[in-house]
Amino acid sequence: MTDTRGQQPPYETFGGEQPAPQQAGQPYHPPQAYPSPQGGGGTQGGQQSTGQQAQQEGAAVRRPRTGARTTPRTRKARLRVAKADPWSVMKVSFLLSIALGICTVIAASVLWMVMDAMGVFSTVGGTISEATGSNESNGFDLQSFLSLPRVLVFTSVIAVIDVVLATALATLGAFIYNLSAGFVGGVELTLAEDE
Repeated sequence: MTDTRGQQPPYETFGGEQPAPQQAGQPYHPPQAYPSPQGGGGTQGGQQSTGQQAQQEGAAVRRPRTGARTTPRTRKARLRVAKADPWSVMKVSFLLSIALGICTVIAASVLWMVMDAMGVFSTVGGTISEATGSNESNGFDLQSFLSLPRVLVFTSVIAVIDVVLATALATLGAFIYNLSAGFVGGVELTLAEDE
């Protein structure tokens, strides 16, 4: 096919720069509208090899626009608790109620020792024995009634009852939650990612 258009006038490039004449035996490189970030200077005759162009394109760093927000956005996810496994709820509530029972026994023993060191039992016990005493008897002895072993046994019984009741109520609560979640869809939670 032959070109019938004849000789065409030279075209103008951006900024009035004329394209470099193409040398024979080298691939064609189109003119660049913007200079490269490393000064825009090329190699011999304005021609650059493909490897150098790739390095310059990789070295070019895109800067954010003026006034653009550079802090990352916090991602949020909205989830729904559709079902609570009663077996896992029972295990967790059992362990937590045992820990609460042990804390109750320790707190009761520490409180008894502090009150005994302050003389509360002797003072209150003397007042009660005077108020309830008569000529034949000395009255009610508070110190023997509220001895440390008796207080610890009473607290331990309360802690065991607490363990049984808390475990049963938590398991029953899991069943009730599953029934209500079937009707209304469950509790919705919004989780956010840490920055």
